[in-house]
Amino acid sequence: MPLWSRAQQQDFRSRVRGCLLGGAIGDALGAGVEFEPLEKIRAAHGPLGVTGYVPAYGRRGAVTDDTQMTLFTVDGLIRAHIRRDGGSWHPPTDVHRAYLRWADTQRDWGPDERRKDLGWLGRQEWLYARRAPGEACLTGLSGPDAERLGTLEEPRNPQSKGCGTVMRAAPFGLLTAWEPGLVFQLAVECSVLTHGHPTGYLAAGALAVIVHAVTRGGTLEEGVHLALALLSERPGHEETTAALRAALDAVRAGEPSAERVEALGAGWVAEEALAIGVYCALVAHDVSSGLLLAVNHSGDSDSTGTVCGSLLGALHGETALPPALVTELEGRATLLELADDLVLELLHGPELHRAGERTPWLERYPI
Repeated sequence: MPLWSRAQQQDFRSRVRGCLLGGAIGDALGAGVEFEPLEKIRAAHGPLGVTGYVPAYGRRGAVTDDTQMTLFTVDGLIRAHIRRDGGSWHPPTDVHRAYLRWADTQRDWGPDERRKDLGWLGRQEWLYARRAPGEACLTGLSGPDAERLGTLEEPRNPQSKGCGTVMRAAPFGLLTAWEPGLVFQLAVECSVLTHGHPTGYLAAGALAVIVHAVTRGGTLEEGVHLALALLSERPGHEETTAALRAALDAVRAGEPSAERVEALGAGWVAEEALAIGVYCALVAHDVSSGLLLAVNHSGDSDSTGTVCGSLLGALHGETALPPALVTELEGRATLLELADDLVLELLHGPELHRAGERTPWLERYPI
C-alpha cells in the first residue's frame, strides 16, 4: 500500500466498512421478499413495497448466503496477503480454501474447535446457518473433487452464470493498491472456483473493478466505463457488456422505477444482478432510496440489494448508511471486525505478522 496520511487511512476504512455493511444491508432488505413477484410485495407492504426490514429466517435484518460468502471472501484475501509476505503468493488458492470453510458451515451444526484452520471467522456460530445457498456454489465446493481448484482452463460448473458469482465479488475491489486489470483478473479467477460460464465470471470482474474505482475516490460512472473497457478485451463479454450498457441506458430513460428495474431482468443470473445493482446505485438520491429500489422487484432481491449496497457503501462510506438499518443488521459486529481486519492487514501487515514469529494475528488468520 502507498504511504497514506491518517485522514486517507480513515477514509479508506470508512469505505471498506461501508462496502461490507452496505452489501449486507441490501442482502437483508431483500431476504424477506426474494422469490416474491412485485405485485405481491406491493399488496403485502404497500404501494412503495418494502421500506425496511421484513422478517426472514426468523428475524428482522437476517442476511443470506450472499453476505456469508462475502465474509469468507475477505477472510481468504487477508490470508492471501499474509502468505504473500511470507513468499508464497496465489490468492485464488486462499480464497478457495475460504470457500471450502464456508461450505462446511452449510453442512455442519457448528464450528469444530479441533480445527486449527478455521480462524476466528470460522468459529462464528451465527454463520452456521443455511440461507438458500446457490446450487452452483454448493456443487462447486463439494463432492470427491471439492479440493480441485477451478481455473479458467478447467472451471467448475462451466455452464453456470448464476448470480452467486457476482454477489460475493465486491471485496476484490477493496484492494486499492492493485491495478484495475489485476483486480478484474483476480475476481475472475476466484469466480471460476464455482461458476465457469464467461458471463458469470466476467460480471464478477466488472463489479470488482467498479468497486475498486469508487473506493479509490472515483465516480460510479467512471467505474462502469472502466469495466466496459476491460470487458471489451475478453472473449465472451457480450452479455455482460450489453447488461451494463442497458443499465446506463435506463439511467437516461427517465425517473427511476421498479418497472425500469424489471426491464433489466430478474437478477437470477450474474449479468442481470450486476445491471440492476449498478442501475439502482447510479440513480440513487441517497443510500436508502437506492437500496429500496434494488430490492423491490420480482426476482433475486437479496442479490441485487447486495450488489447495490456494496457499491453505495464503497462510494459514500459507512456514515452514509441508514442508522436504523445498521442497528438491526444480523452479524454487524462480525462485519465491522472483519472490515477493520482487512484494513489493518492491507495497511500494516508487516507489523502484524513478523517474519518467523507466531503472532496472535496468525492465530486469527492461520495459513
